[in-house]
Amino acid sequence: MGSKLFLFLLCGFLALPRTEAQEEGNIPPQADRMYVNGIRYLVKSQNAEGAWDGQYGSEPAVVGLSILCILAHGEDPNFGPYREAVHRGVNFILKAANPENGYIGNSMYNHGFSTLALAEAYGAVDDPRIGPALRKAVNLILTSQANNPMNAWRYSPESPDADSTVSGAQIVALFAARNAGIGVPEPAIQKALRFITDLQTPEGGIGYTSPQGPDGARTAIGVLVLALAKKQKSAPFQAAFHYLRDSGDAGNENYFQYYLYYAAQAFFRASPAAWESWNQQNIKSLGQAQEDDGSWGGNMGPIFGTTTSLLSLALNYRFLPIYER
Repeated sequence: MGSKLFLFLLCGFLALPRTEAQEEGNIPPQADRMYVNGIRYLVKSQNAEGAWDGQYGSEPAVVGLSILCILAHGEDPNFGPYREAVHRGVNFILKAANPENGYIGNSMYNHGFSTLALAEAYGAVDDPRIGPALRKAVNLILTSQANNPMNAWRYSPESPDADSTVSGAQIVALFAARNAGIGVPEPAIQKALRFITDLQTPEGGIGYTSPQGPDGARTAIGVLVLALAKKQKSAPFQAAFHYLRDSGDAGNENYFQYYLYYAAQAFFRASPAAWESWNQQNIKSLGQAQEDDGSWGGNMGPIFGTTTSLLSLALNYRFLPIYER
């Protein structure tokens, strides 16, 4: 699936009945059909260890995104039809965590998305191991930032440099952890946001490691994290959203799935009207691209392609705390 498809990675969970979550708007039937078929594909193809065979399917980040897909549909993770899939996935992530420092997987990409999944599962999934693992995972993110000269993150906890994509994953995870009741110092958030805005180009887009070469995926990250920080009225947010909305830039075709995942959240938080338009086109495009088995393809494999496609539709449900405006 490339950019031609559509040019342009829990208390509230249990307390919020499905009908209440839908009061903000009706869920398009086509979107729900696609979503259910996508979840069934993920559950059917999950292996006994809680991951997936094939390209990137055994990465903790992808397992975490798959858990989010199920939770985002409002499924009961303890008694619902997909409870075993959720618990297998959570167990896989917990087993992938270093028991000493909480580092999950072998990259900060894995760690960030896995921490996000644990934060959204905390209070919703009945597993007493989640809370301690989440706290360790958050502490590792904060320690890594404190030791980084740029107050941000890159591929490993010890990296001396930083980029917008790895940093974006950590920032979103920190906000999700804060929503779950885990302490996150405000100075850490503000330093991370400053790193992102320092990468902003004159056009308003967000670069990778410097303020140049922006694209839609990285700019969507910038829009999202600034929105999570309630900075929608700030000049950096406005410039980034205008770039995202007006440029029609879905980024490098190799990262189109990242674009889908972040752009859905960025548009949703930035402008209800803009999101409605974006969402309608996204539903149409994904409907044309979904395979008969419920999956979506992509250069990073069908599991990643399916999770990011589903999560780009998940704003239609708004069950996850991180998806609340």
